[in-house]
Amino acid sequence: MSQAIPPLIREEQLHERIREMGRQISRDYAGREPLRLIGALKGCFVFMADLIREITIPVRVDFMEISSYGNAMQSSGNVKIIKDLTHDIAGEHVLIAEDIIDTGLTLNFVMEMLLARSPASLEICSLLVKPAKMNLNYPIKYQGFAIEDHFVVGYGLDYKGFLRNLPYIGAVSSNEQLLLFDQLN
Repeated sequence: MSQAIPPLIREEQLHERIREMGRQISRDYAGREPLRLIGALKGCFVFMADLIREITIPVRVDFMEISSYGNAMQSSGNVKIIKDLTHDIAGEHVLIAEDIIDTGLTLNFVMEMLLARSPASLEICSLLVKPAKMNLNYPIKYQGFAIEDHFVVGYGLDYKGFLRNLPYIGAVSSNEQLLLFDQLN
C-alpha cells in the first residue's frame, strides 16, 4: 500500500515542522491561556494529536466535522455540518487546526460561523496549504507546508476513508494507485 504512493513530505519533516509550530503557538498564546484548539474532522486528527503534544500552555480541544468532499477528490462546494462544537467558545482564544486548505471555501464558511459566536480571538493553523487554488478570506497564522495542487493522502488525509494511516504525506499521481480502494467500498 505505502509503496504505491511515494512520499511528498516525509514523516521526519512532518514531525519537525509540527514541533516548530507547537513552540510558536505556545509562545504566541502564553498569558492568554487557555487556548481552545478546534479540529476539523476527520483529516485533522493525526496532525492535531501531534500538535497538541508540542503545545506547552494549557489547551482545551473540541472538534467539528464539516464535509464538502463526500467521496470525491475535490470539493463539491456544498458545505454540510456533520458535528458541531460541544462547548461554547464565547470569550475564548480559538485556533482552528486544519489538515489541508485547498480552495478555502469551506474554511470561509466555518470562520464566519465561529466569528458569530464571539470568541476573544480566532486564528487558523493548517498543516498543508495549496496556494495556487486558495480563495480564503482570512489569514493563516500557522502554516506547515505549502504544496502544489496534488491530491494527497496519508497522515490523516484520506481517499474514500482509506490511507489515513500512512505515516507521511503522499501525492497520488495516477488513478491506478487508488484502484484497490475503489474495490473495497
